[in-house]
Amino acid sequence: MSKLLEQLINELCPEGVEYIRLKECTEMKRGTSATKKTLSEGQIPVISGGKEPAFYCDTANRYGETITIAGSGAGAGYVQYWNEPIFVNDAFSIKGSKNLNTRYIYHYLLNIQEKIYDTKKGGGVPHVHISSIENFLVPTPPLPVQEEIVRILDKFTELTAELTAELTAELTARKQQYEYYRDNLFVFSDNVLYKPLQEIADIGTGSSNTNEELEIGEYPFFVRSQEVRRKDSYEFDEIAIITSGDGVGVGKIFHYIEGKYALHQRAYRIHINTDDVIPKYYFYYMKSAFLSYIEKNSFHSSVTSIRRPMLNNFPVPIPYPEDKEKSLAEQQHIVDILDRFDKLCNDISEGLPAEIEARQKQYEYYRDKLLTFKKKEATENE
Repeated sequence: MSKLLEQLINELCPEGVEYIRLKECTEMKRGTSATKKTLSEGQIPVISGGKEPAFYCDTANRYGETITIAGSGAGAGYVQYWNEPIFVNDAFSIKGSKNLNTRYIYHYLLNIQEKIYDTKKGGGVPHVHISSIENFLVPTPPLPVQEEIVRILDKFTELTAELTAELTAELTARKQQYEYYRDNLFVFSDNVLYKPLQEIADIGTGSSNTNEELEIGEYPFFVRSQEVRRKDSYEFDEIAIITSGDGVGVGKIFHYIEGKYALHQRAYRIHINTDDVIPKYYFYYMKSAFLSYIEKNSFHSSVTSIRRPMLNNFPVPIPYPEDKEKSLAEQQHIVDILDRFDKLCNDISEGLPAEIEARQKQYEYYRDKLLTFKKKEATENE
């Protein structure tokens, strides 16, 4: 708590504050039913049942500071703050009053977001209604206290956004640096032999379906996405590179595995079967060169897909082919460099959400403390 806030509380509400029903201290209004067909296209967000605007129109029904709570669907109960013209559709709005800061109410509602979610009703399509939350009690300290609380909590939000931007920029720069060095490491001016992949690897697909995954399984289960799922049985026990056979991740999704794993029937496994090539070396080379190769050779229908001959003929560079010891030393040198870059990028990638989560928890901790007041017993309004 800031010294100013402590001073304000001691001066303005030392005996506590009134807790008033939400409907009695704010303006709560239901949205207006409308569709894309009944509204003209424009730049004004239409707030409905999701966390993002449903669409944009040219008409507003709320202006200035407004809190919205999504009325139905997967996002039912989601609290948002706006300070621009909006059209409230399948949602309802809340505005403060002369004695209640709208931004203060927003932070308070965020503090009870889970409680709002818990009011959902309905089976297939859940709903949150005004009647379910209008009697929630809100602490109403004097305006100067509210404004100081808003200042503190907004500062936390701003710092989190700045931190996210800084870490994201650092991660982007590191990834660009990594890709530059990786691609240049595989530029061989001479003394290199290119071999078709089928001459140095066993290539095949799995036999598992996506619906066979388990929430908790003993073995990694590779499908056609970057996400690694789990399964209680395995099909292979080897060192392999995994890539998607079709879908949006073709040419971009790669996994490196050492050990037992299960594999989707439309994902490819590549197992290096010669001691002339280090598997990790091939893995990094594939990440560097495979996408451009696929883009030139892929088959297009509703999605891009890889045919077996495309993998068979993928050319793999083997440096110093006449000297196996030197070749393997050069491959390992490339692997060591890229392992270090990869670790650095992964550390930042893992650190980014961890740092953001830590900052978010800090914000939530202070928000809860700042919005918890002693009640004035004589004016308790329950």
